[in-house]
Amino acid sequence: MNQPLRDDMDFRAFIGDVKPLTHSNRADAGSHRTRPSEAQLARRESAQEALGERNFLSDDFVDLIAPFDPIEYRREGIQQGVVDKLRHGGYSVQAQLHLLRRPLAECRRMLFPFIQEAYANDLRSVMIVHGRGRELDSPANVLRSYLAKWLSQFEEVQAYVSAQPSEGGLGATWVMLRKSERAKANNRERQQKRRG
Repeated sequence: MNQPLRDDMDFRAFIGDVKPLTHSNRADAGSHRTRPSEAQLARRESAQEALGERNFLSDDFVDLIAPFDPIEYRREGIQQGVVDKLRHGGYSVQAQLHLLRRPLAECRRMLFPFIQEAYANDLRSVMIVHGRGRELDSPANVLRSYLAKWLSQFEEVQAYVSAQPSEGGLGATWVMLRKSERAKANNRERQQKRRG
């Protein structure tokens, strides 16, 4: 008797009386997920409407930015040195939002809570990755043009600039948020403690 046949006999003796499965060899993961109930759908729709009412970002006409033009904005009173430091990655990325290959309406819905939550959590520098098209009317360039419009509509946004090539180049934007009142109070408190 050869070795493979002996091994096969040993294996059959070891496992005993086993019968093969008669149907699919897939495990039963339970019942398939059913569609959401009408009540769940109504709650979702209500939540989206509430968020939509608060979302002031305009989806009106926008002037398209040329594909190879960087974007830059700063509010009055913000020093150019802050913008330069932001442009050169002088601040650490505290949060990122990726909008690559998403529809414009979804980007609008995602951007609003992202900026609001970043500000509420005392974040100062965030990055938005949006991509860049090579044609004036490519979807990525349209998004980049709307993003420049939307960011300037936020009171929380002090400045924004296109990132350096090593950080995504024209396909990513650095955003500097203003300090929240809580962060300003903490800063004043630290300074008073230093002074004695």
